[in-house]
Amino acid sequence: MRRLLGFLLTGLALYGVYWFAAHRLFDEGSYRKQVAFGSVFVPYGWAYALLGLLGLALLILLYSLLHTALTNRLTGRRRSPWSLFLQGVTHLFLWVLILLVYYPVVQVVAASFDPTNNLFSFRRPDTGFLLLDAKVIPYLPEPSLENYAALLRGVVLYPYQVGLLLLAGLSLLGVALIGLLRRLLPQEEWMDLWQGRLLAALTLFVFLVALFLSPKQFTGQGTETKFLLWVRNTFLISGLTGLLAVLLTATAGYAFARFRHLPGRYPLLLFFIFVQMFPGFLALVAIYYLLSRLDLLNTFTGLVLAYSGGIISFGTWVYKGYLESISPSLEEAAMVDGATRWQVFTRILLPLSAPMFVFIFLLQFVGTYSEFVLANLVLTGVESWNVGVGLRSFTTGQFQTKWGVFAAASVLGSLPILFLFYGFQQYFVSGYTAGAVKE
Repeated sequence: MRRLLGFLLTGLALYGVYWFAAHRLFDEGSYRKQVAFGSVFVPYGWAYALLGLLGLALLILLYSLLHTALTNRLTGRRRSPWSLFLQGVTHLFLWVLILLVYYPVVQVVAASFDPTNNLFSFRRPDTGFLLLDAKVIPYLPEPSLENYAALLRGVVLYPYQVGLLLLAGLSLLGVALIGLLRRLLPQEEWMDLWQGRLLAALTLFVFLVALFLSPKQFTGQGTETKFLLWVRNTFLISGLTGLLAVLLTATAGYAFARFRHLPGRYPLLLFFIFVQMFPGFLALVAIYYLLSRLDLLNTFTGLVLAYSGGIISFGTWVYKGYLESISPSLEEAAMVDGATRWQVFTRILLPLSAPMFVFIFLLQFVGTYSEFVLANLVLTGVESWNVGVGLRSFTTGQFQTKWGVFAAASVLGSLPILFLFYGFQQYFVSGYTAGAVKE
């Protein structure tokens, strides 16, 4: 009976494939009915793409056979070429996947250099090259920096702010040089030390510039000229949220990890897990009501408090797991020597928890950097918008979307997160593993 059922299902599947190929893949008329305005139609283009991939696979197979035959002759061994072929096919698949993942990024970066919004128009370019005409490769007839200039138009910087930006640039250059040396030279302790110091200096200089920027320094016309002010607002909101998240999770995680007989400990831990089951936007009505009653709408304070509540449950669990991986005998030895529990917490556990605190801070910073839903609900003034709400203002109106300016703002707005991930990636990895693995 099972074999009969298997044959029936296989037959139905094969018939379905045949029907789809006969009525869709090999029917040119079905394609022409679905062609969008301004696009390029290539009959059986899927077959050309598939043949191209098969051709690359055949080249990998030929290389595997020749390389294995030459290696066997030189070494006198008999090794199969199939392992090398499978490795090459795996690399081919990964490269195709990487191209598909980064293709939207290429389109956005290209759109930021196009002041005419040609990449997002219905007009099809006529260059004679298929990939350009189909806009698979971005078509840039006159690339320029006009979109980036529109974001910085009318911004007035004081001399001390220019000096801080120069120091931040030098710190970033130093981080890049140390990263290059780490790839070229053997790993040494001074590299980690100085890279950490330069990253801390870069963060400090950028935070000082963001802290002392004021709305009076943005004198340009149009909402796009307030972009740097939105970045400054986002830095303040995300930075304060990250610091508050570290403060709350440090105390709560320590209490749950060390106070085993704390009343209500187990129900509270279960409650934290239960809270994480629901998405944050379910609480938008309650958050809006509370902020309106407390007169905190359109304020950074209200948004910071709303953001901080979301990290407590996750951060507490992560930091609790990290503390449980540290032996309590270290604290007991310090208490035998006369230290109080507060001194043990501040002088022993907090220094040991520095990587975990950096991880929690960056996790909260990145999570709130481009958040839109809650920020759009709380922040109503143009001068108090964050990056997410500001980017949304470029796409309002059916025929008034500023795609070029939107793309340029997206590129500039993503640079801080890119630098954070590059500079502190070891803290992300170590933080996830330290909070999840118990010894």
